[in-house]
Amino acid sequence: MSKTEKDEIISSGAVKNEKPTARMKSHLNVGVIILMTVICCAVIANLFKVSVLDHSKYESLANNYHFGTLTLEAQRGGIYDSTGKPLAWSATVYSVYIDPTLFREELEDIEKANQQKREDAQENGVTPENLINIENLKSSIASYLANKLDIKEEDVMKAYEESGRYYVLQTQVEKDTADEIMAYFSEMNLVSFATQAATRRYYPQNEQAASVIGFTNSDGNGQYGIEYQYDSYLSGVDGRVVSAQAANGEEMPYRYSTTYDAENGDSLYLTIDITIQYYLEKALSEMVTKFNVRERACGIIMNPKTGAIYAMATYPSFDLNNPSEIYDEKTAKELALLTGQDYTDAYLAARELQWKNKAISEIYYPGSVFKVITSASAFDEKLIDLKAGMYECYGYLQVVDAKIQCSNRGGHGVQNFTTALTNSCNPAFMKIGMSLGTERFYQYFDGFGLTAKTGIDLPGESNSIHINENMSKVDLASSSFGQANKITPIQMITGYAAAVNGGYLVTPYVVDRVEDEDGNIVFQNETVIKRQVVSEDTSKIMREQLEKVVENNNVNNAYIQGQRIGGKSGTSEKLDQYKTESGMEYVASYGCFAPADDPEIILLMMADEPDTNINYYGGAVVAPYAREVMADVLPYLGYYPETGNAVESNNVTVPMLQDKSVEDTKTTLTDLGLEYEIVGSGSTVIRQCPATGSSVAKGGIVLVYTDDASEPQYVEVPDVLNKTAAEAEEILRQAGLNIVTIGVSADNAEARVQFQSEHEGTKVEVGTVVSLTMTISDETG
Repeated sequence: MSKTEKDEIISSGAVKNEKPTARMKSHLNVGVIILMTVICCAVIANLFKVSVLDHSKYESLANNYHFGTLTLEAQRGGIYDSTGKPLAWSATVYSVYIDPTLFREELEDIEKANQQKREDAQENGVTPENLINIENLKSSIASYLANKLDIKEEDVMKAYEESGRYYVLQTQVEKDTADEIMAYFSEMNLVSFATQAATRRYYPQNEQAASVIGFTNSDGNGQYGIEYQYDSYLSGVDGRVVSAQAANGEEMPYRYSTTYDAENGDSLYLTIDITIQYYLEKALSEMVTKFNVRERACGIIMNPKTGAIYAMATYPSFDLNNPSEIYDEKTAKELALLTGQDYTDAYLAARELQWKNKAISEIYYPGSVFKVITSASAFDEKLIDLKAGMYECYGYLQVVDAKIQCSNRGGHGVQNFTTALTNSCNPAFMKIGMSLGTERFYQYFDGFGLTAKTGIDLPGESNSIHINENMSKVDLASSSFGQANKITPIQMITGYAAAVNGGYLVTPYVVDRVEDEDGNIVFQNETVIKRQVVSEDTSKIMREQLEKVVENNNVNNAYIQGQRIGGKSGTSEKLDQYKTESGMEYVASYGCFAPADDPEIILLMMADEPDTNINYYGGAVVAPYAREVMADVLPYLGYYPETGNAVESNNVTVPMLQDKSVEDTKTTLTDLGLEYEIVGSGSTVIRQCPATGSSVAKGGIVLVYTDDASEPQYVEVPDVLNKTAAEAEEILRQAGLNIVTIGVSADNAEARVQFQSEHEGTKVEVGTVVSLTMTISDETG
C-alpha cells in the first residue's frame, strides 16, 4: 500500500480508534493491585523489623541521641594476704581534660572584654589597661600544664583546636596535683578545664609475689595472675548518670537525669602470708646471685594437707607498679646495648618472661626429688623390704642396650633402701622402678596428679610432657629417678605432698575467700581432695625415710638442729637443651617438709641452670637456702626447735625480758650463760635485742633497753664465709653480734661457714643474731 493510499484511508476515517477494552482495564487493575500489595507488605515488614526485631538497636540509637551518659567507675576490690596486709588496692586519681569548644568561646569573651576596654579608654582619652593577650594566655596555660603533667606544651596547644567538648590531657593524676590545677584555673575564671575522678591500682609490696598477684591494664582490667583470674569479682559494675539532651545536643538541667550507682568490686583474701613470702624471695634472691642462675629460680611453700599456698615466687621478679620496666639489672643492661628492631624484640621477650610464673607455667625434669614418688609407689605395692632389701650399685646399670650412670661413678656398693635414698643412688631406683613395671609405674604417676594440671586458681598453668604406659624399659629406668618426664614445680610439690600427708592428692589454691564491701563472704575456697593415692601406712614410712635422709646427710639437706625435717635434693640434666659450647646444663632443686611426723608445711625450691663453674648439685645449690627458709618460717609459724642434749649444750633460747626489773633480768641472763648490756637509766626493761625466742650460742650478749631515750646501736656485719665456727664466732663477737650455727656440728674442724644470714656490710642492731650454716664440701644430687 502506498503512502497516498494510507493517507486517504486515515482521512476518510477507515481506521478504528483503539481504546482500552474492559478486559485490558481488568488486567491493568490486577497489576496495580499486586504492585500496591507488594509495596504495602514491604512497608509492613520493614515496620515490623524496625519496631519489633530491631527494637533494641533503634531504641539505643534514639537514647544516644536524646540522652547523655556519664560513667561512674566502680572501685576495684582490694587484695590482701592471709593476715590482712594489703597487696593491691585502688585509690582515687583524676583525669585532667579540656572542653576545646568552650575554651574557644571563653577566649572570644575575653577578646570582647578587651575590645570593650579599648572603646571605653578611647572615649575617656586614656590608655586601655588590664588587657589580656590571648596568645600569651594560651602559651602560659600550655607551659603550666606541661610543668604539672606528663605532657608537652605543643600537645596542649594542639588540644585547643580539637573539635568536640571533651579532650583528655592526662589520666592517673594524683589528687594534690589535680587540686592545684583546678585552683589555677579557678583564679583565671576559666571553666573549660576540669577534672574527672577515676581510680588507680597500687601495689604496696612492689615486687613481692608479683607473678602471683598480676596487674591491671590502662582500662583497669586484670592482666596476669590473680588480678586476671578473679577479675569478675574484683572489677565490680560501673554506674552511670543518664541525662536528657535537647534537640541541639545540649544537656538539660539536673532534674532530667537519673543516677545508677556503681557496685564496687569484691576483695580477695589470699592464703599467701607476705612474711613467709618475704623469707622465700630473700632466699631465692641470694641463691640466684651466688650461683649465677641463668634461667631464673622459683619456690613454693604450701600446706600439704589443705593445698593452701603460703608463698609462691619467681626470681628475678618485677615491680607491679611499673610492670613494663625490666626489673632484672643484668637483663636491663644487656637491652641497653641494643637498638632498633633488635631492641624491640629482645625487650618484648624479656618483659613477657618476667611476667611468667615459673612455678606453674614452665616444665622441667625433676631429677632425684622425684624418687619420693617412685619410693611411695613401690612401698604401696609392698615391693620394698626395709629390713632385708639390698641394692648393689657399681656406678651404673645396664638397661637393655643403655648404660645408665649413677651420680657416684665409683658406685655405692651394697646398700639398704634407707642408705640408697640418702645416697640418691640411681641404679637402686632404676631397679625399684623395674619392679613396679611400666603399667603400675604409670598408674601411680597418673595417681599422683602428674599427667594433668593441678587446677590451681591461677592462669597460665601448663601440663606435663610425659611418657605413657607403653614406655620402653629404658624409659622406665630413666623415669624412676626423674629424668624422662617433664612436669611443673606445682605438680611436683602436690605429688610430693600426697606422699607425706597421708596419701591424699589435694588441689592447691591461693585465694582463701572473697568478700564484698560489707564484709560478707561471697566465695570460700575449701580443701579439695581428689583421691587417696597411697595408704596412710605408706605415707608414714615415707615421712620416716625422708627424715632419716636429712639426719643421715645433714650437710646437703635442710637440717636444723632441734627441728624434725624430711627432705630430698635433686639434680637433673636438661637433656633436651644440650649446649655444645658450655656442655650440659642442669636444674638443681630441693623439696622438704616439717614437722616430719605430722607435716604442716612443705617447700620446693629450684634453680634453673646454675653456673656449672660454681656448683650445680641440688644439695649444694638449693638445700642451704631451703634450710634458711625453714629456719625463718618454722618459728614464725610457732614450731620451735625441740630441746635436746645438742641444743642445750651449744645454744640458748632468749627469754621474754620486757617488763621485768633490771635486777631480775641480770639474774635470768646470767643463769642462762648469757652476757648482757644495760642501756638507759630506767629500772624496767622496755625492749631487748635479740628478740624473745631467738636462739643464740652460749656466751652471747643481750642488749637490754630501759628507757625510750636510748637509741639502738648499729654495726656493720663482717664477712665470715669459709671461716671455721670458732673463727666466725670470734669475729662476730668482737663486732657485738651473736651467732647460732646450723648444719654440721660447729665442733667439726672441717666444717666451714657456707652461708651467713646477714650479709657483709649490712648495718644491723648490736646484739643481732647471725645464723651461720656450716657444711663440709660434698656433692650429692
